[in-house]
Amino acid sequence: MSRSPLPLLAALSALLASPLALAQPGGPKLSAGLWEHSFTMKSQDGKIEKAMKEMQQAMASMPPEQRRQMEAMMGQQGMSIGPKGNTVKVCMTKEDAERDEPPPAQDGCTQTAKRSGNVWSISFRCPGPPPSSGNGTVTIQGPTAYSGVINVVSEVQGKPEKMQMATTGKWLGANCGNIKPVRP
Repeated sequence: MSRSPLPLLAALSALLASPLALAQPGGPKLSAGLWEHSFTMKSQDGKIEKAMKEMQQAMASMPPEQRRQMEAMMGQQGMSIGPKGNTVKVCMTKEDAERDEPPPAQDGCTQTAKRSGNVWSISFRCPGPPPSSGNGTVTIQGPTAYSGVINVVSEVQGKPEKMQMATTGKWLGANCGNIKPVRP
């Protein structure tokens, strides 16, 4: 039985929270509040893109009430899937904005981050499932924006898979609404 690449998408979207809390004395700090992280994925064999397209088509073909329920459920997690990629909304507290270290690794993952000016070099390793590792850079453009590229090696349907995730973040405002902070 083959495994869908969709759990990997969920795991990678969790990584998007990492650039949020990256701040260090002397460099630009990101603003506290509600952030929208957008990302697109490119995979070696196209399976991730195909799965995302299928998910978008399935959402579009749902009856309106079912689609609203699915969008509401995803929205409670701060997520949405659109035609140009995916977005995750994350609330960053004042404490997160002032922290001079990346957020803790998730689910047994290890990570490192080093900053030079306004550019962070990030690497991570996660035991899975599916196991994955990667590295990339995130450039903080100021208190309300960042962009980056992360290269990922993982396993999809039992085979090694290389992917590239391009990500951007933009600050939406100081009020997080019903989106809960990443850190407890």
